[in-house]
Amino acid sequence: MSSFPFYRQLDAMDCGPTCLRMISKYYGKTYSLDTLRNATRYSREGVSMLGISKAAETIGFRTLGAIITIDKLISDETLLPCIAHWDQNHFVVIHKISKNKVYVADPGKEKIAYRREEFLEHWANIQKGESKGAVMLLEPTINFYQQEEEEHYPSIDLFKLYRYALTYKALIFQLVLGLLLGSLLQLIFPFLTKAIVDIGINHRNIDFIYLVLAGQLMLTLGQTSLDLIRGWIFLHVGTKIKLSILSEFLAKLLKLPLSFFDTRMAGDIIQRISDHHRIEAFLTNNTLSTLFSIVNMIVFGIVLCVYNTSIFVVFLMGSAIYILWAIMFLRFRKKLDYQRFQVASRNQSQLIEFISGIHEIKLNDCGVQKLWEWERIQAKFFRLSSRSLALSQNQQLGGFFINQGKNIVSIFLAARAVMYGELSLGEMLAIQYIIGQLNSPVEQLLQFMQTTQDAKLSLERMNDIYVMPNEEPAERAFLTYLPSNKSITLQNLSFTYPGTGNKPILKNVNIHIPEGKITAIVGASGSGKTTLLKLLLKMYETQTGEVRVGDLRLDALSHQFWRKQCGTVMQDGYIFSDTIARNIAVGDEQIDTIRLEHAVRVANIYSFIEDAPLGYNTKVGSLGNGISQGQKQRLLIARAVYKNPEYIFFDEATSALDASNERVIMENLNYFFKGRTVVVVAHRLSTVRNADQIIVLNHGEVVEEGTHDTLVGGKGMYYQLVKNQLELGN
Repeated sequence: MSSFPFYRQLDAMDCGPTCLRMISKYYGKTYSLDTLRNATRYSREGVSMLGISKAAETIGFRTLGAIITIDKLISDETLLPCIAHWDQNHFVVIHKISKNKVYVADPGKEKIAYRREEFLEHWANIQKGESKGAVMLLEPTINFYQQEEEEHYPSIDLFKLYRYALTYKALIFQLVLGLLLGSLLQLIFPFLTKAIVDIGINHRNIDFIYLVLAGQLMLTLGQTSLDLIRGWIFLHVGTKIKLSILSEFLAKLLKLPLSFFDTRMAGDIIQRISDHHRIEAFLTNNTLSTLFSIVNMIVFGIVLCVYNTSIFVVFLMGSAIYILWAIMFLRFRKKLDYQRFQVASRNQSQLIEFISGIHEIKLNDCGVQKLWEWERIQAKFFRLSSRSLALSQNQQLGGFFINQGKNIVSIFLAARAVMYGELSLGEMLAIQYIIGQLNSPVEQLLQFMQTTQDAKLSLERMNDIYVMPNEEPAERAFLTYLPSNKSITLQNLSFTYPGTGNKPILKNVNIHIPEGKITAIVGASGSGKTTLLKLLLKMYETQTGEVRVGDLRLDALSHQFWRKQCGTVMQDGYIFSDTIARNIAVGDEQIDTIRLEHAVRVANIYSFIEDAPLGYNTKVGSLGNGISQGQKQRLLIARAVYKNPEYIFFDEATSALDASNERVIMENLNYFFKGRTVVVVAHRLSTVRNADQIIVLNHGEVVEEGTHDTLVGGKGMYYQLVKNQLELGN
């Protein structure tokens, strides 16, 4: 079973899908991690055993979950490989059991053989006096083997990365020329050293020594100048390549469905962005420097071989041992890199949460607890750094002794050759210089091996993003026009958020939203109002039922085109760190001042802008002036109005406004709404009472539908929702 396939989890919550991926591969089927994530109903909290079971059954496995003893686990009745619940918060694969050991494939670490006692510490807990643990047994059915291999999306490998570098051929040619000249200059130095000793010193010719030293000084100045120029070119090329790679990565993020960001921690994405500097280092400085280090090694090696074959053989053998010694440590570096990524990702998320939630932390006096959480992550960082330092020191210590041993033997052979007249003293010094120059390329080669490993690991994590299907796949044609009938119809629409065991948020919803009318959606908190709006905005794909715009399915419309037709104000709307004008006209490079003024008047925010220090050019957001929730909502309303859309979707758009501002804004909006199709989610009676139709949701189902007057007269759920507001109105 040593050939049991192994995959590492790419995110902290990926252990469940990754375990299923390993077992699928073991039985001969390859699935992408993203496919299995979706099948397990992956969420920010990861997956449950039930989610893994349903995903396994989807791809053709028969599953059985059980809580069993260790004796039952090691019996012949247990089908391996199976998935085990680990440390109460993780999943691993048990792929082999021997008399004294349990062989585990841990997606967060590696394949590990545990002694029985060690295994029980991670897997079992005491139930009714017995040590028991949870496992899921999987057996492939005929359906598993009949399923076709899934289509794989193109990924990026190291060779494809070089296309970024080839964009700057002229600069790279200059680098190549500079490195070649530098190599030639370095090659002259050992011959100058030999000449000084064998000619200048032996013949007591001080003028010759002056001449050679002057030449050596000029060569040194030339080499230094080349290094300075090369450094600037490396900076220029490296920066441009890094920007190109990062820009392409961010462009890919923009093409992903919005639901992707609901299941990913911000720290995971930010940490992947941080990985880009390792790829830049691989493509620029390390690759070119290593290439010419190899050239130097070949040239100086030939010269050394001409001088003394024995010393050349010693150098080759010592360097080979040194390289093999360093290669031994690459596997351990790889494991530490994965662990460091996961801890760094959690650290990023923790810091973002700490800074974003600082007001709540202070108000609820929970700073100490949050600080302890952060310190626990730093403790893990310290342990990983300690292990990394120990690994590096062991590698360096062994490499130092190997290198020094090689150098001592070389010096001995060179000195012996001088004593027996096989070499001159000048040639011995030249050989010592050459060996010193040869040691540097060997170190560079080892550095390149480590950089290549880092780049591969970073690419593996980046490809987890690149292989995901775009929101609008290129092979599918989407419509970019609206039908003549712009009414929206929801037919038997049901929706459940990712996460196994979650209850449906919407159940068989049937609604007709007429063109050019105002439709209000009301209901108690958690009844599915916001989810309904998100489905209308194509933030999620419909699961059951369909949404139509006229006679077209909403799924057939381009996401980008549809959202251009929609003006939105969501509960979690975002204010960018930019000027007020740019926050309103977010999609325009050139701001239309007439539309801007109109949007500001409709949102009743003109007085706020007049009082701001720089008017429309006042910076707001996290890096600018703080604004109240009411001002934020008015800016968001102005943004939606400025867009001048066909459709309006408001989710509690005026909930933070005072009664006076709300009355003015609603009067302005009612005029603006004329001829547009509007969907408003709200609790306030003042917002919904003038709607052409009101839809009442309860636990994801439509329970009432009508105008304000008819629904109040019916004294049903709508009446109960607004009863207190009716009394206040009276």
